[in-house]
Amino acid sequence: MPNLTDDKIKFLEEKAKAIRISIIEMLVAAGSGHSAGPLGMSDIFAALYFFILRHNPAEPFWEERDRLILSNGHINPVLYATMAHAGYFPVSELLTLRKFGTRLQGHPHREYLPMLENSSGPLGSGLSQAVGMAIADRMDKGKTSDRFFYCLLGDGELDEGQNWEAIMLANKERLGNLIVFVDRNNIQIDGYTEDVMPLDSVLHKFESFGWHAEEIDGHNFAEIIAAVGRAQAVFDGPSVIVARTIPGKGVSFMERDYKWHGNPPGTDIPGEPPKDEQAKIALHDLRTLGGQITSEHQ
Repeated sequence: MPNLTDDKIKFLEEKAKAIRISIIEMLVAAGSGHSAGPLGMSDIFAALYFFILRHNPAEPFWEERDRLILSNGHINPVLYATMAHAGYFPVSELLTLRKFGTRLQGHPHREYLPMLENSSGPLGSGLSQAVGMAIADRMDKGKTSDRFFYCLLGDGELDEGQNWEAIMLANKERLGNLIVFVDRNNIQIDGYTEDVMPLDSVLHKFESFGWHAEEIDGHNFAEIIAAVGRAQAVFDGPSVIVARTIPGKGVSFMERDYKWHGNPPGTDIPGEPPKDEQAKIALHDLRTLGGQITSEHQ
């Protein structure tokens, strides 16, 4: 990877901001969808598509590209928004999210949007898909392949037992070409993860299965990119990066609130701003970084 300069960090921050704004706009247009997870993962997706991944939007089926497998498909607004801003399809198409006939389904559907690497919906299946892809790549190309397979998981998704079968197999097969991000935002649709099904230390769980594991601030570009660099240097086994993120990042009334896991702006929730004001507040928060930037500098 290239060196991470201050100018590049500023560039990534601007991309993440644009992605978050698009997420709110597309959710409002759809009138349904998930808010908290996509906003929380925007920095990681910006880092992946605008710095880390080897890919080419002008040639989406380029054989030597890295692969990105989204397991927790319900956060797909961040995937769609990032791909659009990266040039895979027009940003204007984001406003068709969840509409009849759209390519932007409520869960990623590879047949509708061929730029996607996988279809996802049932939680817990994406890591198995990624492990299979990584094994197949090694079978096809042997040790000469230098592409990576990046799989993104939600922390609540780790309640699904199939993940742990895939985690065991990835270690058995010594998949040095597999790098997993776990979105450790501590929420799921029914509440906080530690109330629904305590995960305790996700880091230690992966380590006990033989993985290279580290934990980072999922909103710090320097930490994100450095962790990926270290994972890429592990040749004899899979790596996991447990990213601590703030669900609803950037929107004052959504941050750290599990009620926004599966709801879009415009939802009538007791104790929250009036539903007719939510989109306006959210976009103002994002455009001004929570009021830190005055309107003349937007």
